[in-house]
Formats: sequence, C-alpha cells, structure tokens
Amino acid sequence: MKDLILDVDTGVDDALAIIFAVRHPGLRLRAVSCVAGNAGLDQVVTNTLKVLDAAGAPADVPVSAGATRPLVERARDAGHIHGADGLADLGLPAPARTASSRPALELLRDTILSAPEPVMIAGLAPLTNLALLLRAHPEVAGNIERLVVMGGSASIGNATPVAEFNVWHDPEAAAIVLDSGVPVTMYGLDVYYHVSVDAATCEALSGHEEPGTRLAGRLLLHQIAICGVDPRVAGDGLLGDAGALCALADPEGLTTERLPVSVELAPGRSRGQTLVDRRIIPGEDVAHGLAESARGIDVALGVDAPRYRKLFLDTLAGTVPAGVGHP
Repeated sequence: MKDLILDVDTGVDDALAIIFAVRHPGLRLRAVSCVAGNAGLDQVVTNTLKVLDAAGAPADVPVSAGATRPLVERARDAGHIHGADGLADLGLPAPARTASSRPALELLRDTILSAPEPVMIAGLAPLTNLALLLRAHPEVAGNIERLVVMGGSASIGNATPVAEFNVWHDPEAAAIVLDSGVPVTMYGLDVYYHVSVDAATCEALSGHEEPGTRLAGRLLLHQIAICGVDPRVAGDGLLGDAGALCALADPEGLTTERLPVSVELAPGRSRGQTLVDRRIIPGEDVAHGLAESARGIDVALGVDAPRYRKLFLDTLAGTVPAGVGHP
C-alpha cells in the first residue's frame, strides 16, 4: 500500500479523483491540501470536505487550506465548467468534518517527512502549493517517490489554444515544480479526454443507494452535459483528474516518454504552454546556442482507456482486490 497526498482545487473531476483515492485498496490517503483554481480557496476546502464525507473517508484524513492565488497573477476560476460552487451546483449537504487549522505547507512538509517510505503525490490543480513547498522546504524532495501532475499538453490546450488550465492558472509554479528534480509524470490533455464512462453506466451510478457512488454518477452526468460534445469524449462521462489517479495506481496502463519540458512564461496567448521537445534531431536553436535547457519528465502520450475505465468502476464498487492495480 502506498501513502498518497492529494493537492486539489476541488471541482467536478477532482471530486471523482478523491472518491477513487479513498476507495482504492492500494492507496492510503494521508492528507489533502487545497489551492484556488476551479473555485476560490474557501469553496475548494468546503467542496473537498463534502466529497470526503460522501466517499466515506476516514475521519482523520486532514484537509488544509493553501494558496489563495497564483504566485504572480490573480486567481481566475473555472465556474463555467464546474458550476458556480465548483461541484456542478448539486446542492450537497454541509460537511460533517472540518478542515485543519494548520497551513497547507506545514501539513505537506510534516506528512512527507514523517512518512516511513517515500510518498506519492497527485497534483490535480494549479501547482502553487507544491511550488511553494519545494522552495520553502526542499528537503521534502528526498521523500517523494513520484508526483503525478494533471496538467500540461504536448499538443493543444483548453484554457487557451496551447495552454492547459492548471498550468495556465499559475505558469511560474508549474515551471518550478517541473524543474525541481522530483520524479514527475505529466498526465496532460494528450490522454485526459480519452478516459470516460458510458452514459448508461453514469445514469445507473447516479441512482445508486451508496452516497459516494451516487455522487460519482451525478458528477459524471455533469461531465456529459459540459464535455459530451467533444468527439474525444463522444457523449460519455469524462473521468478527467480521476484518470490521473488511475495512472498513479496502475501505471502500466499509461504510455509515457521521457522528454524535456519547459513552461512558457512570457505574456501573450502562449503563456502557460508546456513546451514538450519531441524532436529527434537537434534544431537550429541548439546549433546556434539559443536553446534553454529543460529537465526531462515522463510525459503521458497514450492511455489504455478501457483498462482505466474498468479500474475506476471496480474501485468505486469496492471489487479491486488488494495488491491488484497499484504500484
């Protein structure tokens, strides 16, 4: 069993990922840090607590508030995708649990350093918290086994034509994290839209008597309403961030390539683009000494979508045997 930390800006697909993290038998959720992104920070914290309640998470899983805005720019939410409250405006009941009073950086530092073995971290949000952590407490890097980042793209964007939302929201933070030397898997838009659940199954889940399963179904139906017109989704319920958790639990379903990746920080429409260098033969920028060095990370370029769909549904149903489908 692997110790897991989630860093989230809990919107619809973060919620699906949280449910998966709570239910997968090979993952032990140690802490959740929250950051402004899909919604404002206070709303993100409330959403996270609500989802943990519905998922039946242990009462002692700490949730802590982190950064209220990106390192440089103002916060810009994604309410047009996730709803005014970030959780599809489902009207979920107030949470029974409360957030920790400890700042997120303190919680992250202490949880990582106290873990008996290196931890896994899933960064499903703008990377502000993790950038601040690695700058303020670089010693934590030695006890991080791997960081799976839901962010970036080697092709097109969604926030802009070339930039994915989480990286676009705080490009400076993404640049710090990707260049930190921590082992990183970039689960970006190249695979993000390919893992989904068919509409009939989403409908069935939404009527389930168990609260976490029912919530997952309702969130997936929201994904159909918002993203179903995308031909990559083809009318199904997009797992989104939960796909990144499937990749963390079962990395054999992901095709990756170690490639140099940098983040575009200059103003303009390309700001926040992840520049993934897939060239085999060096270009003129290298020949003329104009290329800036970029650290190699594991970039997801292909995904076994049926495998991850089954893993998500089996985890939701509690039918994944211990020792199967996890690191």
